[in-house]
Amino acid sequence: MKDYNLDKVIRKIQDFPKKGILFYDITSIFLHPDAFNWIIKKAKSIYKNKKIDLILSVESRGFIFGSALSYELGIPLTLARKAGKLPGETIKESYSLEYGEATLEVHKSDIKNGQNVLIIDDLIATGGTLKACANLVEKLGANVAGIFGVIGLPFLNYDKLLTGYETITLINYHGE
Repeated sequence: MKDYNLDKVIRKIQDFPKKGILFYDITSIFLHPDAFNWIIKKAKSIYKNKKIDLILSVESRGFIFGSALSYELGIPLTLARKAGKLPGETIKESYSLEYGEATLEVHKSDIKNGQNVLIIDDLIATGGTLKACANLVEKLGANVAGIFGVIGLPFLNYDKLLTGYETITLINYHGE
């Protein structure tokens, strides 16, 4: 598959959500259907021959990539949502962000013991969100089959928090 220059379609916003943070905004990718298509086809080529039973997508931008890949691979999709957003019986995990704290929940009934779960988000910064998701998956007796993000910020050392998990990103930024 031919490479695509994602950097040219990713919007960079200085001082968002607070001063001193350079925010990599993937919403601009959706203005370029060729970029979005490339991302999904690339992810499909990476995961099509792996044993994955379920995709766990992270709120909210991760939902977009996870649902498209779920459709392409014919694999069920479940969602990791902010606390209080899911109506059924949930399990939750709190974690630190690079600029605050948060809690995620998943429906207990969606993730089955022994399943291989691919976790998807739009961006991997400190790894806190994805580690929280991995903890939820493992608490429910399933296995983390991998972690996928469109953008990686390895200068924030997410690899230390996600040690032991196969973590794949399509583009990395190494600071300003």
